[in-house]
Order: sequence, then structure tokens, then C-alpha cells
Amino acid sequence: MKKSLSFIIVSCFFYSATAGNEDFPIGARSAAMGNASVSLSDVWSAQHNQAGLGFVKDLSAGAYYENRFLLKELSIKGGVVAIPVKAGTFGLCITNFGYSLYSENKYSLSFAKAFGNKLSAGISMDYLTTKIAEGYGNKGVLASEFGIQARPLKGLSIGMHVFNPTRSKLAAYNNERIPTIIRLGADYSFSDKVILAIETEKDMSKKAIFKGGLEYKVEKEFYLRAGIATNPNLGSFGFGINMKNLKIDFSANYHQTLGLSPQLSLTYTFFKFEKKNAKI
Repeated sequence: MKKSLSFIIVSCFFYSATAGNEDFPIGARSAAMGNASVSLSDVWSAQHNQAGLGFVKDLSAGAYYENRFLLKELSIKGGVVAIPVKAGTFGLCITNFGYSLYSENKYSLSFAKAFGNKLSAGISMDYLTTKIAEGYGNKGVLASEFGIQARPLKGLSIGMHVFNPTRSKLAAYNNERIPTIIRLGADYSFSDKVILAIETEKDMSKKAIFKGGLEYKVEKEFYLRAGIATNPNLGSFGFGINMKNLKIDFSANYHQTLGLSPQLSLTYTFFKFEKKNAKI
């Protein structure tokens, strides 16, 4: 009974805070850094900022799970793939939020191209679905995303990303639309051991969010991370273990009212892709 009551309370919190089909962040590395990810470049850029895929040279894939507020009904699952080709890098991303009675899914195909070592641009086409059981049915809608990343100085990366610029309509009732979200941020490498990332996010119908995070390389294979975010106020922390081809990242964030949300992601690099020999 207590678990059911907690679920109802948290569900009401979420559904009052969003119009549905929120663009959930995935990847435990960025989660540990307050989800300040718009300027980072790795396989998870397929979700965070597709422009980051332009700098990815490896065929790689990742899987993610978040047990939000320790309630499986609010869990977030995701998978990403980065596929470099001669012309650029393709990305695939699938995310899922919810459980059997209510769920949101995102299916995304993206492409990014780097223009030298200083600039990259990316775009994505998304198919977003919402499923409500008990006879309410399913709803699907198309949306798009685009982003830019620039590296004007050594150690400095700047990123900008726009999700759903066309304000795709989810339902005619109450003119319900998918949120339009704009993100701008930067990260700076003080050395080969320390990275500081900051970001601001603005949903056009909500207050702006500030995010910040720090990553420290303790040893060659071990990383410590911490971050903060506002609206709502969250503290986050985590660690990463980098092996030859496999990366294991764990993180958790804490909401002072709703509690702890642990996250885990696995990233595997298959091989280095030589673009000079590549064929689309």
C-alpha cells in the first residue's frame, strides 16, 4: 500500500511537470555530472547532442538503465549506437520511460558531420510514442532535433542543441504539444585529469535549468564525478571504470523530497573505424 501511494504521488508530480514525451537524458557519465552533456562528445551524443557524433571515430554502442526514485514504474531505459562512415557518423537511439500502464518511447535516427577538428553539426529525426492502457490507446508523432559543437580553443568545447523546434502536436485536446527545449553549454579540460562542464536548459514553457559537473581521472582506468542541477534542485555523483573496450559507469542523483535515483550504463567500442577506407 505504501509503495502504491508513493507511486501515485510521484506520478502526479511528473505528469503535472511535463506535457509528456520529455526528452529524457541517458548515460551514467553525464548523469553523474548533473546531466551537463550538450558539449560532450561520445556515443551518448546520439541522445544529448547529435553534433557530438561527428567527432566519434569508433563503432560503439551503449545501454542504460535508471531506477528513478527507486520505483520501477518510473524507470528509464535506453540504447545508443554510433556508426562512422565516410561521409560522417550515423547514430541510433531508443529510449523508454514508464511501465505497462503508461509508457513513452523515442526512436531516433541521426547523422553528424565534422568539419575538420573544430566544428561539427548534427541532425536527428525522431518518432515519439505515448501508450496509455485501460483502453486509452497509443499516439505517435514525428519530431526533429539539431545541434552544433565547436572547439575554438585547446581544451574548450561549446555545444548548442534544439529539441523539437517545430513544436509537434501530441494531441488536439488542450493543444497539447511536445516540449521545445534549447540547451547551451561548454566544457573545459584543465588537464588530462580534470573536466568541468556547465550547461543551461530552457523548456519554452518552464523556468530555465542550470547544470554543472566535474570529472576527475584518479587513475588511467578510474574516474570520479559529481554535479548539480536546478529546477528541481538535484545533487549527483558517480564513478567510471574504463577497460580496453568496455566502459562501466555508475551514477545517482538525489532529490530532497523524492529521494535517490541510481543509474548504470555500459559502453562497448567494437573497433577503430578508418574513414579513408569506409564505404556508406
